[in-house]
Amino acid sequence: MSHPATDRQVRIVSPVEGTVLDLGDVPDPVFSSKAVGDGLGVEPDPAAASVEILSPVQATVTMVAGTGHAVGMKTDSGLEVLLHLGVDTVELEGKPFNLSVSVGDTLEAGQRLGTMDLAAVREAGKATTAIVVLTNTMTHLGSLEVSTGAAKAGDAVATATLKGEEAEDAPEASGAAVAASGERTDGLTGFDATAADIIAGIGGAENVRNVIHCITRVRFYLKDESIADDAAVSGLDDVIDVVKSGGQYQVVIGPEVVDVYEAVVAQLPGMGAAAEEDVEVVERPSTPWGWVKLGFSSLIGVITGSMIPVVGMLAASGILKGILALLTQFELVVSDSDTYRLIDAMSSSMFFFLPIIVGFTAARRLGADPIVVAIIGGVLCYPSVVGMSNPDNVTKVVGEDGSVTYEETYHVIAQVGQTVFNAEFFGIPVSLPEGNAYAFSIFPIIVAAWLASKIEPVLKRMIPAVVRSIFMPLIEIFVVSSLVLLVFGPIVMFISGGIAALINAVLSFNYALAGLLIGGFYQCLVIFGLHWAVIPLISSELAATGSSHLNAIVSATMIAQGGGALAVWAKIRKAKIRGMAGTATISAFCGVTEPAMYGLNLKYGRIFITASLGGAAGGLLTGLLGVNMYGFTGGFVGFPSFVNPEGIDAGFTGYWIASAAALLVSFLATYFFGFKEADFETAREVKKVRLGNREPVAK
Repeated sequence: MSHPATDRQVRIVSPVEGTVLDLGDVPDPVFSSKAVGDGLGVEPDPAAASVEILSPVQATVTMVAGTGHAVGMKTDSGLEVLLHLGVDTVELEGKPFNLSVSVGDTLEAGQRLGTMDLAAVREAGKATTAIVVLTNTMTHLGSLEVSTGAAKAGDAVATATLKGEEAEDAPEASGAAVAASGERTDGLTGFDATAADIIAGIGGAENVRNVIHCITRVRFYLKDESIADDAAVSGLDDVIDVVKSGGQYQVVIGPEVVDVYEAVVAQLPGMGAAAEEDVEVVERPSTPWGWVKLGFSSLIGVITGSMIPVVGMLAASGILKGILALLTQFELVVSDSDTYRLIDAMSSSMFFFLPIIVGFTAARRLGADPIVVAIIGGVLCYPSVVGMSNPDNVTKVVGEDGSVTYEETYHVIAQVGQTVFNAEFFGIPVSLPEGNAYAFSIFPIIVAAWLASKIEPVLKRMIPAVVRSIFMPLIEIFVVSSLVLLVFGPIVMFISGGIAALINAVLSFNYALAGLLIGGFYQCLVIFGLHWAVIPLISSELAATGSSHLNAIVSATMIAQGGGALAVWAKIRKAKIRGMAGTATISAFCGVTEPAMYGLNLKYGRIFITASLGGAAGGLLTGLLGVNMYGFTGGFVGFPSFVNPEGIDAGFTGYWIASAAALLVSFLATYFFGFKEADFETAREVKKVRLGNREPVAK
């Protein structure tokens, strides 16, 4: 078929020898749905071991992926073309590709770019399809005529007809589609427009492996993070900032994150929280210290991914516990009534069955079977297992002075040093933590999810498909549960228990001093992403003891960050900044500090420092007044979490005093010393501190 060219037509040749396909037939849902743009695919000969790669158009090279799997180009007429070699081949780290082209090179249609090792791609289980996509289809492409069927490399296989002259004035950035006049040419508005701009800024839909969201941010797993334009994304009106951590490209949105996320998923078919491919590809370190940094960053990423889906549930459970305490205090509900028991079950089930719930989320994060790992979590909090770790009976002891005490006695089958074994498994002694702390900790089940992710691929290779659905979960549950109970569980509980004991020792030594220091510096941990290592300790402490002094201090720091944003709202005149400050204030008072920190406090003047002074003041008073916290939710919205289940005490009053002090000090320090009006004329870029080769996550 002949493809005549005019000034408004671009001739496209086959980049490899093979069979030309309609784009809808290529084996990749992102490309076949035309979410990236219109185009075509070419399937190489299945018998070929390798193939030469040619340029599909006459153009200038604008991008060459570091892994060699993709080349971006732009024609003189403004048409943007992406040549993508294979499907998911970014995971092969460039091994099958040998390209001899660089950014800035001018190419002729059919010019040799290099070679692709088809055998290596097939051996890795990847599709070899070469995909040609016109990424600015919306703004530049009028129509595309494709000739399907067999074709040799360099044969003309398609003609792209451009839109009229008005298209030449459209923006060059694919996806954004904002004309010089400020009017969009893609017809998108609201959250759909924001989503399109974000996708364009991160390198297009073809650069996205998966996407999830948390309370304030849309979290992308990108194939090549270097392609993303951080400045363009963070500069969008509806975006607060961009953060990189744990293999995620995180776009901080704020309260409207769910709306933006849904709009993003609508433009990325086959992706979202339900997608199974929720993992990232990272570069293997070459030094021991590199492995240490990668290990720490990966650990934070796993904890983050496991806890994000349940944080809101923990918060809701904590508030409900506080409400129940208030109802009991004012005698609206009697503590031995059925109503009390039912509401208590609603508020406590989240904590009691924490291993099951976190097991499910951790398995999804690590690529294991969520149902199987949830069942393993059920083993850790099963009633008979809980019973083995609880005291057998209570013995009454009468002292010489007539005093009466009660001693709990436990079933002990062996003791080695300080280790007490209170159960046995096929004759092997098992040490269960007192009170069955397994039911109150997330760390053992996260280890179980990691073990399951390593065992499952081995079992899939060993067990025939016809009986896999029965015997694979059978073996996996038995093996992983045994390893956790016998080996990894005691080790993890020893480490996490030591960390918790250290924190409690600091708080017990001088609660006021601890409140001053933690209150002043906790939000710095949030900047580094280290708070995700503290949050599980708080949730475990709440589940095991019913209260947390540490969480009471953290609450004051949230209010303090909100106080800084409130000072901006009260003093600034610019409508846009004022609107952002108002939203950030409400968010921080509700326990979410990201909009305040990344939208204002870290970007303008000295606001973060003055707000942290408020956190120090609030933390100091929290310690001096002996404030304790009985729920997970902090800030002003979490006030029920400070109600003692046994009755309102002085700690509840102390919470209000400490919170008011945090707000007042933060507000006044920020209003008078935190910033000047001129600071808002040009915002400074937020510098994010790297953890290893990653950047941090914030709460």
